[in-house]
Amino acid sequence: MSKEWILNIAINRWGLQKKKNVGPVSEEIRKCSPKNIEEWEQYYYENVRSKAHLEELGRKLYTKISEVLHAEIQSITEEDCIEYIKNLVIKKTFEGYITEKKTIYEQLQELLGTTIYPASDEWDRKYNVDFYIQVRKFYIGLQIKPITFEHAPQYAQTLQQQHQRTSEAFSKQFGGKVFYIFSIKKEDKKVIYNTEVISQIQQEIKRLEQLP
Repeated sequence: MSKEWILNIAINRWGLQKKKNVGPVSEEIRKCSPKNIEEWEQYYYENVRSKAHLEELGRKLYTKISEVLHAEIQSITEEDCIEYIKNLVIKKTFEGYITEKKTIYEQLQELLGTTIYPASDEWDRKYNVDFYIQVRKFYIGLQIKPITFEHAPQYAQTLQQQHQRTSEAFSKQFGGKVFYIFSIKKEDKKVIYNTEVISQIQQEIKRLEQLP
């Protein structure tokens, strides 16, 4: 299995399996309609590429693995491995988290048809607010939280209870409520889990617009 894994990495890296090297195999096997592998092998060598050509590709693959890959593997240090793991777990996870929040923020802004602004670090620490909407002299706070679908109901309720004090403080200071928007992954897309929050925010915007 380890050999196959290395061979697969190398052949894909240098594209030795591409049409220009091995021919349009998907099309040709349909033309051939072989009843067994022997029929296909004979047809391929006679009509697509020669056996000698495939053997030469194999030699090229061996050269790439034995010389290029081997040299690259030899150059990897213990520190390289440590930094790679740290980068994967810390940096890449954080970047993915921020990207997910940005995706939901953009969806929310389009659905509401209003501008949403990033909150300051002070508001984030003091009120647990990521973004805000300004309505005249008032502000609505928004907190976007990526969560997993199976934990969504429990997490949503728990988080809002934990932040009740800071949400109330925000409302007292700025007039508008704080809303929590939870995002989940659905069919490889990031979407808003609690879609009812859209109408709730719209109602709050109308309420603030009518205040003296």
